[in-house]
Amino acid sequence: MDLYLDSVNFEEIEEAFDLGFLTGLTTTPTFMHRHGITDVDGAIVKLSNMVPELQVEALGNTHDEIVAEAERLLTLPLGVEPVFKVPISQEGVRACSTLTKRGHRVNVHLIYTLNQAYIAMAAGAAFVCPLAGRLQDQGHDANALFEQCVSVVDKYDYNTKIMFSSVRHPEHVRQALISGAHVCTVPWGVMRALSQNALTTVGTNQFLEHTRLMTVHVKEVIRAQNPVCGAGDKVSDAMLKMTESKLGAVTIAGDDGGVKGVFTDGDLRRSLQEHGSDIVDKSLGDLGFSENPVTIEAGALLYDAMSKFEESHVDTIIVVDGGKPVGIIDIQDVVSPDLFGT
Repeated sequence: MDLYLDSVNFEEIEEAFDLGFLTGLTTTPTFMHRHGITDVDGAIVKLSNMVPELQVEALGNTHDEIVAEAERLLTLPLGVEPVFKVPISQEGVRACSTLTKRGHRVNVHLIYTLNQAYIAMAAGAAFVCPLAGRLQDQGHDANALFEQCVSVVDKYDYNTKIMFSSVRHPEHVRQALISGAHVCTVPWGVMRALSQNALTTVGTNQFLEHTRLMTVHVKEVIRAQNPVCGAGDKVSDAMLKMTESKLGAVTIAGDDGGVKGVFTDGDLRRSLQEHGSDIVDKSLGDLGFSENPVTIEAGALLYDAMSKFEESHVDTIIVVDGGKPVGIIDIQDVVSPDLFGT
């Protein structure tokens, strides 16, 4: 099934055809009006140089007016000869027959019945275009009409493609495929949604996160701040460094510069509840801190860090290089909470 874009928005047309697999573009006077296009001929010329196939309206009340409008459009400096869109009517199918015999292609559209589709096929229409959304708005079985049109083309060997149009949502594209339609013309908003699915997004994010865990090292994600205090520093000093670094812990370093312990915001809250606000003037050594904290080498993979988070049930791990603290890694720095979903 060929996929067309239904639009006159130049920016989205460029973006859509950059996908590399669209067959053509359909336009309508309504789209032109909606986008404030007053130089219709200029827009048609520009579009004809942007896309491999263009379908434009050749409007008129009579056979002669429709044919004359088509011939006039052909005098423009077009990049490609367009397919002429003609609404179904006796005058329209007569004009379709004339233009087809002159070697031009015609899309007979605004089709709502199989009889309308049939006379368009008989008149040599290259495309017959029922309107799915509008049919369904009136309570009609649009899918049945498309299936009948495709069946007639196959049964009688008409050289006509059935175009599924008036697409409102991705489900219409699925219906077009099931009905056997040869072409589906789709607004950009719907086309963008065709590749989207919530489960796909979840799976893709998980793959990206797992790849990150196996390829990124701890030193690449630790923050620039490295909050370190000595055992003789006050609790207020630790609080200030936690605030500045936006981390929930400070490393307690020994006299040799190595890791002696860690003081966390959890330690702070528990001490405040137990001893009151006077603790802020105490030294960390007098108040007490967690000894033997969880550490990880700066050159380790995030996968190793994630394993330590799971095993130890802590929220922060001290990062060391040569035994010296170089930073703190928080679990939020490593991975999203739903990483290990299936």
